[in-house]
Amino acid sequence: MGLVNREDIKNYVFETYGLKAVQPWPETPNNEVLRHDSNKKWFGILMDIPGRKVGLSSDEVIDVLNVKCDPQMTALLKSQPGFAPAYHMNKVHWISILLTGSVPDETIYQLLDFSYDLTVRRRAKGNM
Repeated sequence: MGLVNREDIKNYVFETYGLKAVQPWPETPNNEVLRHDSNKKWFGILMDIPGRKVGLSSDEVIDVLNVKCDPQMTALLKSQPGFAPAYHMNKVHWISILLTGSVPDETIYQLLDFSYDLTVRRRAKGNM
């Protein structure tokens, strides 16, 4: 297991999808949104938050990545180390991944890809 950090994630998103993180809130520049250019839908958000907000025993600020997920997958992931109910998002359709080294790098990137696919605009069947 490595230790994927926010810069690794932003580089991955740029290299894989050609997208850059945006900072929609000037007062919280460390909250960065990953969204599609075409439909502006979010597929991820990077935040730094106190650990207690995601169930840790410390107020030490940590980075988290929220991704959209299938509700059944969200329920399963919440019971595993390194995951928490989505901070400031719908807790049925989103999950927080704690970027503390407790989730394998490959899993983080797979969930990010899954979130990207869930939020991309689909063409109507007749318009292919």
